Amino acid sequence: MKLFSWLRPAGPALTAAQQQRLNQLPSVPTLGECSLREQRWVVVDLETTGLNLNKDVVLSIGAVVIEDGAIDFSQQFERTLQRSDHKLGPSVLLHGLGPSAIAAGSDPRDALLDFMAFVGDSPLLAFHAPFDQHMLGRALKDSLGYRLQHPFLDVADMAPLLCPQAHIREAGLDDWIKWFKLQVFERHNASADAMATAELVLILFNRAQMQQIHSPLNLQQRLSQWKRRQQSHSF
Repeated sequence: MKLFSWLRPAGPALTAAQQQRLNQLPSVPTLGECSLREQRWVVVDLETTGLNLNKDVVLSIGAVVIEDGAIDFSQQFERTLQRSDHKLGPSVLLHGLGPSAIAAGSDPRDALLDFMAFVGDSPLLAFHAPFDQHMLGRALKDSLGYRLQHPFLDVADMAPLLCPQAHIREAGLDDWIKWFKLQVFERHNASADAMATAELVLILFNRAQMQQIHSPLNLQQRLSQWKRRQQSHSF
């Protein structure tokens, strides 16, 4: 045993097969100059035990792919994570994941490996992305020792950037669904919310192209500029 090695915290306990899958995950490139249409995007939504960024955990992951300018219904992801050591809070009234569903869920390590294999080297989109990014990143670190580095764009910022005439900057997903008159028949589970977000994204990508935003990198840059302006106006 190396001197002082006992002081280092042990990493997550992975099987040989899980470690091999972890090692095979692709490296993540930065956003490029291809068109928005050519880019493969993964739209993700999480259900969690609550909204505490440091204590609550991910219960389920839903995701769908946007590619070639459309939702690819053949590329969808859904997993419920087994969480036997966490009590369910009031959020169960929204997502409906009761104790039996959680008990029957997948090993979090396998579920997260499945999800990252599904994502590959694609950028991620979510509504209120900082929350999903933080919760997913913490779950990956705690369960796999993996550092999430994928670009993660916030649809809640994209919408007011591209549609300032709506005057609903602090809006939730339901507000934008109503604004664009989208026909959404199910909400408040990870898969349904990811699909609703993806439908909104397709409209926003169309608005982006009309505003001369043609590439993922250009979109990221415009979002950063917009957020800086919003922050400067708040002071």
